[in-house]
Amino acid sequence: MAPEPSTQSRSTGQTALRNRSTVARARTVLERLRNALLYSSTYLALVAAAEVALVMIVLSLPVNLSPLVVGLVTFAVYVNDRLADLETDAAVAPHRTAFVRRHQRVLYVAGALAYGVAVALAVTGGPLAFGLTLLPGAFWVLYALDYFAALGSRIRRLKEILIVNSAVVALAWSVTIVGMPMAFTNAPVTPTAGVLFGYLFLATFVNAEIPNVPDVESDAAAGVATLPVVFGVRRTRQSLYGVTLLTLGLLAYAFLQGLLSATTTFALVVGLACLVSTVAFLGRSDAERRIALSAELSRVPAFGVLVFITLGI
Repeated sequence: MAPEPSTQSRSTGQTALRNRSTVARARTVLERLRNALLYSSTYLALVAAAEVALVMIVLSLPVNLSPLVVGLVTFAVYVNDRLADLETDAAVAPHRTAFVRRHQRVLYVAGALAYGVAVALAVTGGPLAFGLTLLPGAFWVLYALDYFAALGSRIRRLKEILIVNSAVVALAWSVTIVGMPMAFTNAPVTPTAGVLFGYLFLATFVNAEIPNVPDVESDAAAGVATLPVVFGVRRTRQSLYGVTLLTLGLLAYAFLQGLLSATTTFALVVGLACLVSTVAFLGRSDAERRIALSAELSRVPAFGVLVFITLGI
């Protein structure tokens, strides 16, 4: 007859089981947090807030509420965009679509509250800040919603028009990100602000086209004209190289003209280098969603470098 396990052995086994159970629960919690961060567009709100903070540092603007306002607006706009595109996103982003469907009511409420709070906070920054808060939402309506179809019009959504679709996205966010902190502080429009706008516009245009690569089949079926749909992935990659080279030229010109300091130029070039390295993987990697995420996060290192050097860490 086999001896019964000792009390110490049973205790050790139970401890191991509890530890494995704790680790499993922790992994589950972390996975849920990750999904909420990525699929609800919360991470995009944080990126937008970091970009506003970057503008404030470069322009030497005092601390204000603009990062919070832009972050809330970003969250609201992208949440509504994902809710509106549930059917078309199901094939290309099944996990995100499942998350949005499962939390549809909560996301509707969260998006509405976020925009409402953003507008209320923007009022404290003056009429211009208030108007800039409404701008991304207005552009999204023109960009994404097929309201012309109800009128029987042949006018297409801006989302369906080649280059215009990405340019509209880039314009809306670049104006908001650069203009909001300036509106809150009544700062004058300077050449440096113009350089920041150009940098963000061109980089955001590239960001907007990168997710179109994995969406090429669904976009083609829906009649949405993007660079990958019209020209193919290889030419899209080459075109985006050209846009990033143009952006680098803008930074070089601004530095030589004394519009950007060496520190600022270096930080922005770091962000641009991250973007170029992301573009290089287009059509060469199966991790297309990760590539799109990397592009969206590409300016975060620029913010980090700028903070690191500015604070002398």
